[in-house]
Amino acid sequence: MTADDHIVFIVDDDGRIREALGELLESHRMRTIAFESACDYVRADKPDLPACLILDIELPDINGLDLQRQIADRDHPPIVFITGHGDIPSSVRAIKHGAVDFLTKPFSDADLMAAVHAAIAEDRTKRSERAELDMLKRHYLDLTPREREVLPLVVSGLLNKQAAAELGISEVTLQIHRRNVMQKMAAASLADLVRIAERLEIPITHSRRVGGN
Repeated sequence: MTADDHIVFIVDDDGRIREALGELLESHRMRTIAFESACDYVRADKPDLPACLILDIELPDINGLDLQRQIADRDHPPIVFITGHGDIPSSVRAIKHGAVDFLTKPFSDADLMAAVHAAIAEDRTKRSERAELDMLKRHYLDLTPREREVLPLVVSGLLNKQAAAELGISEVTLQIHRRNVMQKMAAASLADLVRIAERLEIPITHSRRVGGN
């Protein structure tokens, strides 16, 4: 891991804590940006990199747990909470809503670094999954209206003859559309196309009928 392929955000109103965390992380070749309030963090332009958010619970403008709730629906870095006043309900709430860890001051450097590394690894995975989904959506937009009708019939398990009858087209035409769908969606197999349809949450309203040919 190099300092230019990730970022660690620090949000803590205590300047001494921000400085100490920054020095620790930078000694491990981690790039950091520190903020003294949740508002400053939310408003700031942030590098588009795998990241971790080290977030204090008690902040001057908003509770860290409330900030976690407010940004839950956005693409935000995994959170490592730090606090000088930890309690079980707060830690349970934080972890339940996706926090990587909940550390009570004073915590060890090893515990913090382990949590930060886990958070950045988690964010890398999420970013990769989002990128793959965006690519699949672009492929789907390349399909013609008819091909978008064919796709759910194919992944539902209908035979070519059944799917063709469903659309009122010939089996040969159905096969052409099916081949185009496989190519445009970059599906290596039917199983792969089924996985893609699941990722795109394409409704499957038909199922293979027993006795079909």
